[in-house]
Amino acid sequence: MASKPPRLALKLFIAAAILAAVSLALIYALRSVASVAIVYRNKAVDSVPGSVTVQAEYEMDLKSEYPGRIVRSELEPGKSVKTGDFLVQIDTSKLELEIEKTANDLEAQKKKVAIGSVLDVTLENARDDLAEKERLLKAGGLAEIDAVRQRRLVKATQQQRDLEKVESEQSLATFDNFLKTERLQLARMTITAPFDGKVAQVIAHPGDNIGTDAPIAHLIASKRLVEAKISEEKFANIKEGQKATVRFLTYGDSQYPATVSKILPSADPATQRYIVYLTVDIAPEKLVPGITGEVVIDVGEHEKTLLVPRRALYGHRLLVVKNGRIESRTPEVGYVSLNEVEILSGVAEGEAVIVDQIERFRPGDSVRTVIEK
Repeated sequence: MASKPPRLALKLFIAAAILAAVSLALIYALRSVASVAIVYRNKAVDSVPGSVTVQAEYEMDLKSEYPGRIVRSELEPGKSVKTGDFLVQIDTSKLELEIEKTANDLEAQKKKVAIGSVLDVTLENARDDLAEKERLLKAGGLAEIDAVRQRRLVKATQQQRDLEKVESEQSLATFDNFLKTERLQLARMTITAPFDGKVAQVIAHPGDNIGTDAPIAHLIASKRLVEAKISEEKFANIKEGQKATVRFLTYGDSQYPATVSKILPSADPATQRYIVYLTVDIAPEKLVPGITGEVVIDVGEHEKTLLVPRRALYGHRLLVVKNGRIESRTPEVGYVSLNEVEILSGVAEGEAVIVDQIERFRPGDSVRTVIEK
């Protein structure tokens, strides 16, 4: 009977140990789970951030240079057009009659010039008379004054004939110019697409009478410009040909490689931000005018340096999990790219930093970790 108390004590000890283990396991299981990334060593890229906007290379209102009634139209909202495609026909019936009349007037004037002038005969007779008087004057059979008067008559007739010739040539040129102008107007009353693009809006339709320079439709060019705006303090290191990465809000986390293609030399006076243009490796149909996003332009790099995901930075802090507890660190940051941050000091290679729902955690919290892949 004396052995029973030690057995009871052993059982109680085992039960207490099991209870403690269960309690510890329960406490561990109930701890918050933190998604972490491991600090690693790789190449760091110095990147300049900016905002991007997609724009049509240009857009314009389609207009007619001449008033008239629209008799035919191929305009439809959303329709793709190529340079030179027929779009709109303005009524030319009245103009065609005017062209016919001008052409007839021109031909009549040409015939009139070909027939010649009555002054040609008058001038010829005056010259004959002058020759005769000059002969008589030389022979002494005519007074000097009569010869002088005849010379003046020949000169006046010649001047009158020359003036008439100039007027006839001017009349021919005027009719010819009228005809060219009317034919040019006729051609321009057939309106074609000025560039490759799309019809964004149709304003006038068949049967409508339009005035000079009245808008008929709104066209948007097919070619797109990806415009990036860069702050003044970050602009100095940007050069044409530098690589970049673009992310559009419309397409979520998808990233597209890009290249700096053009740099404007002056800042936008309203925002004091500089503008650069990017060539983006993306399907053209995805570049819808008006969509926005962000860009990072690579301007330098460091080899074999410590990196953490950019989203691990919480303000200027990193939350490091060490031995199951959270520590707050304020690292010295180097290059910052779209996805990564170079860490110059403050953490060591292999340490775990929280990368998700960082605002939930506080220094000193006990957590379990799951390495994000």
